[in-house]
Amino acid sequence: MQIKHEALEKAESKMDKTLSVLRKELVSIRAGRANAQLLDGIMVDYYGTPTPINQVGNIAAPEPRLLTISLWDASILHEVEKAIQASDLGINPANDGKVIRLAFPEITGEKRQELVKLAKKKTEEAKIAIRSIRRDANEVFKKDKKSSAVTEDDYEILEKEIQTLTDKKTKEAEEILAAKEKEILEI
Repeated sequence: MQIKHEALEKAESKMDKTLSVLRKELVSIRAGRANAQLLDGIMVDYYGTPTPINQVGNIAAPEPRLLTISLWDASILHEVEKAIQASDLGINPANDGKVIRLAFPEITGEKRQELVKLAKKKTEEAKIAIRSIRRDANEVFKKDKKSSAVTEDDYEILEKEIQTLTDKKTKEAEEILAAKEKEILEI
């Protein structure tokens, strides 16, 4: 039996957002392959306006460890290079006057293990956030029970539902991590 409760719906929405943030954070962790999404967080000063790099040019991955950026306005080539160098990618851009090339070096086994640790840390943070959302929902349920807005039986059902939801979202976070771990360790 399911009970509709605003706190339960809000909790599910917040948990989904947490998983969405986790996915974005894990995408930014560089695995063995070049991925255009690695550049998502990099902003370029485009005529005084901070602009995402993917809005000033076309990003392509012609080879597994190479990204190319074909700019629509060649006059900002140096601005884009500066933004990439200032980022935490650790890649030095090369250009031929029109196209910027980002060559990603082969990742060592030790570096791969560090990246896996980082992915696990970010996943654990997401799981903590999910459990915190559960705690907040349980607080709302307790207040409603105290004020007689929900019955004792409904309160127990709500507690079980939020726990089931928490378990489901935590498992989802683990699955996201497992996929990223496989990608990082793949040679």
